Amino acid sequence: MIYAVIMAGGTGTRFWPRSRTTTPKQLLNIFDHETMIQKTVARVGGFAPSERVMIVTNALQQDGVQKQLPSLPLHNILIEPVGRNTAPCIGLAAIHILKNDPDGIMAVLAADHLIEPNDKFCETIRFAASVAADTGGLVTMGMIPSRPETGYGYIQFLENDKIHLNGREAYRVKTFAEKPNFATAQRFLDSGDFLWNSGMFIWKASVILELIEEFLPDLHDGLMEIRESIGTPAYDETLNRVYRSVKGISIDYGVMEKAKNVFVIKGDFTWNDVGSWEEVYQLSPKDGSGNVVTGNTIVLDSANSLVHSGNKMIATVGVQNLIIVDTGDAVLICDRSRAQDVKKIVEELQRKDLKELL
Repeated sequence: MIYAVIMAGGTGTRFWPRSRTTTPKQLLNIFDHETMIQKTVARVGGFAPSERVMIVTNALQQDGVQKQLPSLPLHNILIEPVGRNTAPCIGLAAIHILKNDPDGIMAVLAADHLIEPNDKFCETIRFAASVAADTGGLVTMGMIPSRPETGYGYIQFLENDKIHLNGREAYRVKTFAEKPNFATAQRFLDSGDFLWNSGMFIWKASVILELIEEFLPDLHDGLMEIRESIGTPAYDETLNRVYRSVKGISIDYGVMEKAKNVFVIKGDFTWNDVGSWEEVYQLSPKDGSGNVVTGNTIVLDSANSLVHSGNKMIATVGVQNLIIVDTGDAVLICDRSRAQDVKKIVEELQRKDLKELL
């Protein structure tokens, strides 16, 4: 059976001031009445009922997750004591799945991506699960690039090394590439054998644990200790102790880049990781002057800007290409071309110990 494992422990620093420690990006309703995590859980319902949906988050966000997902069994919300990147997160979910289902297949997904349409996405996940079951390999999802994007990692695939299953194809991965500069991104685009790395993974829970044992033995030892404590009074203490002792590492660095039996499937759906306010601007409907406006606003002789008001009136005259976001206790004013740098504001707030704004 397929289990949806939704990673929901991020802080979304590029979405400050709306994204905060206890209400990060995945818990925000950025586009409509549904929050990003609610959209994600609804989406995975096409291949995994609620009892097979697992959320991995942290203690600060636990209450928010539970309130937003009341139909999810409480024991399906796994709490990390501290953030240790994606390898421990995925390993924790894997040991919980294997406690009940030795043949369980994990679809590891982010909580805050936009994907449409749902039926094509779910169909692709089911195909990826078939590949993972038949090959015993690791499967990732690649998106056909439409531009030389420097904000995504890339996956190079082997056009002539592929498997056919159920009328679709999965390609063997040649290499993973980190976020490139513009010239390299253009070369990737021109080559035709690079895909955007969507950060979605599908594999048997048993297989990923075997590879963690091979490449990250210390983490595996800790996970086995946690596994033995599941369902016992010692679980919380064991989880806390082990997590604080293991090193943080991503599943990409720790396993994916070292493993041999890795396949990529081309996603035939639209995907966006909604990585900044600029992405929100690009994805949102605009007025005749190219503005995206929400809340209590007056926008005069202004163009190509995103203006979001919490409660107070925001009025603009003669501005262009700005991001303006008000949350009552803070206002962000940012050139759209610098949207990725909003995270630097959060770093400065941390340096100044302004916890009430984090």
